[in-house]
Amino acid sequence: MKDLIIIGAGAIGSAAARTLAQYELDILVLEKESDVGEVTSSANSAIVHSGYDPVPGSEKAAMNVRGNLLYDQMCEELDIDMRKIGSLTIATNDEEVEILRGLEERGRQNGVPVQMLNREETLALEPNLTPEVKLALLAPTAGIVNTFELSVALMENAMDNGVKLNLNEAVTGIRAIEGGYEVTTNRAVYQTRAIVNAAGLFSDEINNFVNPVKYEIQPRKGEYFVLDHFDPDFIRHTIFTVPSSKGKGILVSPTTHGNYILGPSAEFVEEKDDYSTDGETLAQVLATAKKLVPSIPMNQVIREFSGLRAVEKSGHFIIEESLPGFVNLVGIQSPGLTSCPAIAEEVVKFLSNTMEMKKKADFNPRRRPMVRLNRMTPEERAEFVKKNPKFGNIICRCEMVSEGEVLDCIHRNCGAATIRGVKRRVRPGMGKCQGGFCQPRIIKILARELGIKNEDVRMKSPGSFILMGETK
Repeated sequence: MKDLIIIGAGAIGSAAARTLAQYELDILVLEKESDVGEVTSSANSAIVHSGYDPVPGSEKAAMNVRGNLLYDQMCEELDIDMRKIGSLTIATNDEEVEILRGLEERGRQNGVPVQMLNREETLALEPNLTPEVKLALLAPTAGIVNTFELSVALMENAMDNGVKLNLNEAVTGIRAIEGGYEVTTNRAVYQTRAIVNAAGLFSDEINNFVNPVKYEIQPRKGEYFVLDHFDPDFIRHTIFTVPSSKGKGILVSPTTHGNYILGPSAEFVEEKDDYSTDGETLAQVLATAKKLVPSIPMNQVIREFSGLRAVEKSGHFIIEESLPGFVNLVGIQSPGLTSCPAIAEEVVKFLSNTMEMKKKADFNPRRRPMVRLNRMTPEERAEFVKKNPKFGNIICRCEMVSEGEVLDCIHRNCGAATIRGVKRRVRPGMGKCQGGFCQPRIIKILARELGIKNEDVRMKSPGSFILMGETK
């Protein structure tokens, strides 16, 4: 019998796995996708929220504020690219000014440092903002994070410390048994003393297998534009519109790799796999973004995408031990990414009621650092390549990714096994050509390193093959 099964390997499940890896427990993580962080955790705004927005006293407020405080140490230990660049929430009319003043007070109640700026102070910080700005709320502890790297780094460190991960394994049933639970998947049957339900969009279904109290996830879609890295000083902070009942509103923000992101929209959809985008919605996103930053250069757009948030019908974070040894993490929408290290702490508190939590003497909180050639000086890069020639073979010209970086991301714990897996870890295919140059080279490297045929290399999920066979 396992001590613990964690269902779901997004940011929440991976953070729980890494935190629980500190203890002498036999832990298995089950993930139905082909990689960790494949769904909501890789299709979002990539913002580390300060915590001024959630209702004071709510679970969201507590987890957001605590999570923000934990992010610096977590990202330093795991070599995750994160920067506290601060956010500005913009008011352009009297109605928005009133909302902004309410957010200022809410931030103070949540213990979040905020500062109200007038028009001149705001434009001094961000000259490309609309001249119609009246007031802006500065939240200096807000940040941006490499959201693709986050789940991977958390799970890699968990696996380095003994956690086991099974990918492409979907849970199809759970029932209570003496001393714990029986978990049935598409591949096996397991017995476990405890379960952590971190299944995101499907966390309601996991809960409803065993819990008499039923939940319902309503997917909320957000559509985005991604712009190329064209001017490092175009926008320096994350720029928000005032929030509404649908969410924190449209934002314009830099990313950790120098791109810019616009979005998201916020509309409920019926299906949990509806990642379509449409021209009308994207036009509305752009129109709102241009009210913040009128000079957005749309000739720099390289991609549109959408993501789904797991909104529980109540609208609340549900963090509870609903049954003995069954911990629910349901409806963890925004600011879930920011909250993940704090939610992991709560999981430990719940499980300590069920089992002995004895800390390991040899737990290592650090991940082996990534090789980041683009952060080296030319002299450092030349010296590094001299010792490691494969880091001098550039595979992706848009993002300047080397063969050595691709090999490293394949052969780590929680390594890449698909084209998308490589792309999310070290960025080949993220640039202007969107993989037109580098994808054939990534296919050959994956086939060689995994010992499979070129035509067996997948884009991501089972069946998503790129090649049918040789033509000559």
